[in-house]
Amino acid sequence: MKRLTTIYGIGILTVAVVVAETNGFELFSSQKQLTSYAGYDIVEHQSGKYVGQTRISKKGNTHIRRALHFPALKTVKQENIFQELYSRVFERTKKKMKAYTAVQRKLLVVMYTLWKKEENFDLNYAKQKVVEEQECPPTLGSY
Repeated sequence: MKRLTTIYGIGILTVAVVVAETNGFELFSSQKQLTSYAGYDIVEHQSGKYVGQTRISKKGNTHIRRALHFPALKTVKQENIFQELYSRVFERTKKKMKAYTAVQRKLLVVMYTLWKKEENFDLNYAKQKVVEEQECPPTLGSY
């Protein structure tokens, strides 16, 4: 549980709720299953030629969504990764709550990944991947 609290804004109470509600992520084999379970999966209202807005389904676990609300507000103010996600979604939709919901989903996915890989949160992880790919690009014969 200490690994998950390395994410800024995620405290022991949030980790306890998420781990308890997901049974230690034991039931899930993918991030998609987890986001669907939590109710962060996207649904679109459509009928015939009418195509409505996309929304989260909210059919999932409300306790997880409630536990991730305030950490999402906190991480957007401090962590660059989540700030970029928030600003990108806000610029596209012009709705703050949609952007915060996207950050909540991202937090849940990051928590799941850290739990499965047994690693600490690293802000520079994405930058390291880019540097590694630039130093050693894949070749056609390596696949």
